[in-house]
Parts: sequence; C-alpha cells; structure tokens
Amino acid sequence: MRILVTGGAGFIGSHVVVGALAEGHEVAVLDDLSSGKRSNLPAGVPLFHVDLRNRSAVRETLSSFKPDLVSHQAAQISVSVSVRDPYLDGEVNILGGINLLDACAALKVKRVVFASTGGAIYGEVASGQFADEGTRPAPISPYAIHKLAFEQLLDVYRNHHGLDSTVLRYANVYGPRQDPHGEAGVVAIFFDSVIAGKTLRVNGMRAEGDSGCLRDYVYVGDVARANLAALAGRLPERVMNVCTGIEVSTLDLAREISAVAGAELRTVSAPPRAGDIGRSVLDPKRFGSALGTPVPLSEGLRHTFAWYRSAQ
Repeated sequence: MRILVTGGAGFIGSHVVVGALAEGHEVAVLDDLSSGKRSNLPAGVPLFHVDLRNRSAVRETLSSFKPDLVSHQAAQISVSVSVRDPYLDGEVNILGGINLLDACAALKVKRVVFASTGGAIYGEVASGQFADEGTRPAPISPYAIHKLAFEQLLDVYRNHHGLDSTVLRYANVYGPRQDPHGEAGVVAIFFDSVIAGKTLRVNGMRAEGDSGCLRDYVYVGDVARANLAALAGRLPERVMNVCTGIEVSTLDLAREISAVAGAELRTVSAPPRAGDIGRSVLDPKRFGSALGTPVPLSEGLRHTFAWYRSAQ
C-alpha cells in the first residue's frame, strides 16, 4: 500500500513512518517542518514540504503521490497555544484538515486514520473513573474542541464521500524523538532537565504545591502499532483510545524519571497551567482487546532515556 503520513517528520508521525516501512509499505510524508525534522525520517522517504493550510499544495501532494491510505498526524498540538491563539489552532486543525479531506475524497483515498486526543476531549475524569470511547465529550480548550469537531467532519466525509476513517484518541504520548523544547510533552521536558542537572518543574493540579495533574502516559511504540492496525483495517471499532488506563501524577512521573536516569530528585512547585485538565485517565479495554497489553511506563521510560542519552 501507498501511505501518506501528514506530520511524518514529527515525533509520533516518524514512528508511524518507520513502522509502515517495516511492514513493506511505500511511504511519503507531508510536513511543514515547523516542529518536525528531516533527520527523524529514514533515508529515501519522500518529503513534501507543505503547510496543511495551503490548499492547492495539499491537493498537489496527494495528486503526485497517489496514496491509498493517509495517517493524519499533523496538527497544532499544544493546549496552551490553543488557549492563547484559538484562531491559529482552528486554522491548522480544522481548515488545514478540511484541505486534506477534500483532497482525499477527490483522489479516492481508501482510509484516513486521525490522530485525535483522549486526554483533552473527555475533559475532567472523576476520581476512580475511566473515560471510555462512549463517554460524553467535555472539551475545555480550543484544541480539544477542534479535535472533536474534526472527528465529526470525518463522519460527514464518510457519509457524503465514502471516505473511510478511524479515530485514535491518544492519551499522553511519550518516547524517543519527542522534542523537549518549545511546547513539548512533560516526559521530554523532564528528561532534558534531568540530563542537564536542572530542577523539574511540577505544575499543580488544583494549587501550587500539590503533586500535579493525573495523566495516562502511553508509549509512542504503542501509538504507532495502533496507527498501523487502523490503516490496515484491523481495528473492529471506528474510535479507539490509545492508552494504558494507569494514572500517574506529575510528581510521581518526576520520581520515575529521576530513578531511571540515576539522578537525585530535584523539583520546584509551580501554579496550575491555563487549559489543563486535572485528571485524565482513559479506558484501555478496546486497545487491549485489539492490540494486547501496552508497554509499562517503567519500560517505556527506560527506552526513552536510552534514546535521549544517545542523542546528547
């Protein structure tokens, strides 16, 4: 199969690219390189340097490569940026996505797999509860609202254009090649700080000084596996959480990372961040049924630390 990965030079997208190549597919990447890097891609993978907001360039890319399948990873990924600049988030995550869907429909792409968010769409998850795929969405940020809106657009394109699609709702993804700079994931930021001998900043969940937000951390290798299964049509459901179902506080994550790195735990308390959800833990039943047990946090952190150490 010919697979186009949008955002394929980025953190998650590059793992999807590598996995698709290993399965013998022909792969190309569409990426504006605003955060992705050419160095994340194996040699020989065609890279179309295109911004999703450029409607004609998106259409030209698909016309040139003629993909059978599309893995849509490209996005404005920061909740805090979406709060500061909701117009930018909507431009990329809604209008840019529509440009892609229109090109897919026109060129008879068989299936689109969409990188959505479980961590933000479900909103606050009550203590002791798990958000499953049937949980009523309760987005509180422009980022989550736009991701949910795009999921609904996929239904429109399915019904009106026959464009098949699968939605993967990611928990908090971590792993090798995650950039610790800019608007990055906390695992990448913490490893970067530990390696540099810096203090780890723990933003409070309710107030400065508490142990921080509760999150469900999923290894990027599991995310790539889910994408490849979805592209191949091996998932029985059209919407699936990609998660572990295990809650971890920011402070406990800092302890785990310090232990993996063999470093002294050094933390500083900080206030809660605008737009952050306090507790986000997803139900992993569908993931487990389709793909088996996810990688444990301790194992994933060891793989991640080995990569960061080798990249220094």
